[in-house]
Amino acid sequence: MAEEKKGFFRRLVSGLTKTRQNIVSGLDSLFSGFSKIDEDFYEELEEILIMGDLGVKATYSILDDLREKVKEQHIKDPADCKQLLIDSIKEQMQIGETAYEFENQKSVVLVIGVNGVGKTTTIGKLAGKLRGEGKKVVIAAADTFRAAAGEQLKEWADRANAEFIGGQEGSDPAAVVYDAVAAAKARKADVLLCDTAGRLHNKKNLMEELKKINRVIEREYADAYRETLVVLDGTTGQNALSQAKQFAEAADITGIVLTKMDGTAKGGIVVAIQSELGIPVKYIGVGESIDDLQKFDSDDFVNALFTTEEHPEEETE
Repeated sequence: MAEEKKGFFRRLVSGLTKTRQNIVSGLDSLFSGFSKIDEDFYEELEEILIMGDLGVKATYSILDDLREKVKEQHIKDPADCKQLLIDSIKEQMQIGETAYEFENQKSVVLVIGVNGVGKTTTIGKLAGKLRGEGKKVVIAAADTFRAAAGEQLKEWADRANAEFIGGQEGSDPAAVVYDAVAAAKARKADVLLCDTAGRLHNKKNLMEELKKINRVIEREYADAYRETLVVLDGTTGQNALSQAKQFAEAADITGIVLTKMDGTAKGGIVVAIQSELGIPVKYIGVGESIDDLQKFDSDDFVNALFTTEEHPEEETE
């Protein structure tokens, strides 16, 4: 497990290279270019963080926190600020102990997100992870709008050795969920993972569909723990944030999965999403293989962002 985490950290370090160049190079020149901590220093820092996709809200919180610590600790040299800044960013992103409660209970996990963000792959990887922990998993292909989604999901289910429940293309998603709940009960499954439609352009339809699915689960599986994850593509930056906001209007979202974090210059969006929406990023993906989806760890993420490329191991301890 430790080895797997170390490997993931290395991939995260290299995956965040463009984000690092985007944010950290600006910070380095800021810390070395200013001889004192004044308003100009803070203004420049604000600009770097906002341009790095950390979002306005998170940036202001980080700056307020930093100003306070600088004052308290009587810090005069900008270079001495760096670690304080790193700590402030980490504090913005703590997600608490109960974030993965669904893994410990009989649960239903709804997964939503627009097509193309890696939703199906995420469900497959999540199923593989849960199966690896010895859990019984049922996967429901309730995105009946797109035929290919069901086929792709079936492949992942087979690979993960999970039960698969699908429907005909265009059939009622709630009916698929109904069948899947029956299967989950019959097989005493630990987790039921439901793929749902990824259409935002007609939000009213999406809302109705999700409401219907939720009614089925509440009626048929009332004692199951509920989790609703929205999958977002990390490379889309602010667009991912606006998608998350729209989905939050349509569903009661409990967590976020950020995919395609390898090779994006917009990795700062992780901080923005958590801060703007108050919804924790729970999983982060940096590639195609099953190990490339891991639980989000704010310390690891910020360390990977600020680590030097040559010594990625040093930060993992």
